[in-house]
Amino acid sequence: MTGSRYQVYLAALPEVCAADPALMAFTADADGRCEVFAWDATTGRARQVTDRPRGTLHGTIDRDANVWWFDEDAHGAGRWRFQPFRGGPDLPGLTGVPPGTPRGLAVSDDGTVAMGLGDGRTTTVHLGRRGGSAHEVTRVDRHATLSGITAAAGLLAISGPAGSAHAVTVLAADGTPRAVLSGAGDHGRLWSLGFAPTAARDELLLVREDDDRYLLASWRPETGIRTYPWCAFDSEITARWYPDGGGGGGEVGGEGEDKGRTVLVREDRHGRSTLHRARLDTGTLTRVPTPPGSLLDAAPRAGGDVHYLWTDTAHPPRMHSTAGTALPALGTVPGRVPGDHRDLWTPTPDGPVHTWLSLPEGTGFPEGHGLPEGQASEGQAPDVQAPDAQAPDAQAPENRASESRAPEGRGAPPPVVFLVHGGPADHDRDAYDGVVHSLVASGFAVARVNYRGSTGYGPRWRRAFGAGVGLTQVEDLVAVRADLIGRGLVRPDAVGLWGTSWGGYLALLALGTRPGLWQAGVAVKPVADGVAAYRTTTSALRALDERLYGGTPDDVPEAYARSSPIHYASHVRAPLLVVAATRDAKCPPGQVRGYLAALRAAGARHESMWLDSGHDGYEGGDHVAVLRRAVVFLDRELRGTRGGRGTRSERGTQNGPGTYGAYGPQRDPKTPPADRRGDSGRVRTTAAAGTGTAEHTERRTTHAEGHHPQRPA
Repeated sequence: MTGSRYQVYLAALPEVCAADPALMAFTADADGRCEVFAWDATTGRARQVTDRPRGTLHGTIDRDANVWWFDEDAHGAGRWRFQPFRGGPDLPGLTGVPPGTPRGLAVSDDGTVAMGLGDGRTTTVHLGRRGGSAHEVTRVDRHATLSGITAAAGLLAISGPAGSAHAVTVLAADGTPRAVLSGAGDHGRLWSLGFAPTAARDELLLVREDDDRYLLASWRPETGIRTYPWCAFDSEITARWYPDGGGGGGEVGGEGEDKGRTVLVREDRHGRSTLHRARLDTGTLTRVPTPPGSLLDAAPRAGGDVHYLWTDTAHPPRMHSTAGTALPALGTVPGRVPGDHRDLWTPTPDGPVHTWLSLPEGTGFPEGHGLPEGQASEGQAPDVQAPDAQAPDAQAPENRASESRAPEGRGAPPPVVFLVHGGPADHDRDAYDGVVHSLVASGFAVARVNYRGSTGYGPRWRRAFGAGVGLTQVEDLVAVRADLIGRGLVRPDAVGLWGTSWGGYLALLALGTRPGLWQAGVAVKPVADGVAAYRTTTSALRALDERLYGGTPDDVPEAYARSSPIHYASHVRAPLLVVAATRDAKCPPGQVRGYLAALRAAGARHESMWLDSGHDGYEGGDHVAVLRRAVVFLDRELRGTRGGRGTRSERGTQNGPGTYGAYGPQRDPKTPPADRRGDSGRVRTTAAAGTGTAEHTERRTTHAEGHHPQRPA
């Protein structure tokens, strides 16, 4: 950081050069924006590689120690470029390639480059020698992602939607299809995690959904798909090949017949993470010890080393190496953050909803309220009864609110802000969040609810949309609100909502459909009009909407209308702050303007704030501006203070954290989301395998099925 009051960081590990693991590339703060750096673990020195006015997010390193990044314009379109590790001219990755949005980069051991680029509705894959001319390998009329290349550049893997008949397509280097792997029907959804990092065989690592489990699998030309039933998990996983078969002996691997067929598996379950080493030849699964909390990223390295990025709610992310390799420091706040951080469970018709609750110092959990940290992650969701076992109606929470009281020996309960995660294929976890830090330091309680549809609780929870898109999730927010009030943990007359992207959509929908329950709302870059958003958003999000709703707005107009916030704009009663971006391709500005017009026509009290950016900005200044505006707004509306110099919320923001995730608060991986799941010896970009929602084109992900970066949390 040079000259800025704050820093930004990307919650992801450095990418490592396969030929020299001491050479790495990572993304970090450069005067308040994200830029790509080269890191030499031997000397402990970093060199800034990129310097772009709006920052740079996508960066990686190939086997020959060239540092790559995506040079994009304000609308997200651009080209891949690279530079030698020690410095030199910026060079085009391939020549003759038109600009587009990034949908995958892969570099083989011999310097053959494959890159996927999108133009809105189609995806094109280009191939050529690094720095040389490109030729088009394939073009598909849908959103797809390049998810891997073999070490000898003989095969490419293209990922489509995980539940489609073309979940994974394997192509020869000339574009000839070698295999089309289905994730539709009885087969179960399928994700591609990259080719084995060896020229000795061509093997593609996969994850298969099977009923209510996720299984590790692989594909080889001579055998087809093989699943490993002994390596099954009941919540989302991702996996990466060990670059040398997990060698190094002891706890982290060994030599012999397993060489090249060992993978590191990361599971996110109930908001916390575990690591496992799976030996595909011997059928053994071994736990890799890590501290309790969340692993935002984890990667096996040469010699049995494992790098992982650990955090919990009270501690900002820290990078670790099991072999003691020097890793660059993240620009996060030191030590433990304030507050009492626990989790609790609230019953719903489909099972208990898990909430991460953070309370200001001095208003923590009394005996018997909530759970000790870490308890819930080791077993099934506990049988915790709310005041009413069913999701309450609009009046029930308010009736119970009058009876709530502070737990004995505690002060008056604080106002609470529901920080609603995006996705829906995402979840809140036991992880540091800069917005939680700021709110708790300002005297607010914060509730982060993993509503139905969230990842981390198994496929059935993901599919539980019984009341309708968005409406099911609002039911869960309402149920948790009643539970917190009934426990006497929060003020019943000071409940706010704050969501970004799909979380902003849920905040608007809750304010309109259950208007008597909330006293303030903040919606950042939201979906405000479902039909208008569908007409103008990206192809990946149109596909997501069609899957969620069961068709297009022309096919099922009543479903879109019933779940669209603009349909309820006239019912909004709580004051509302709407933040939008003028170049937002995912939650486009036009549909937000239409919603604001509907609020004005209804006489609803609201404010708006416009950013000159896209959906995923890389500049910390925007995030700081939104944070400051939102906290002051919530302070005024939930505590009755008036904004301006010296308000409690403004003091809390200034004295709170000076570090923010690359997308504002860290949700992920976001899960977040360059994603190179499994292609250990070569380079891939943030474009991930096809998921059940949409492909990960602009953010690192932490799950085989998980973060939906098109609408990030």
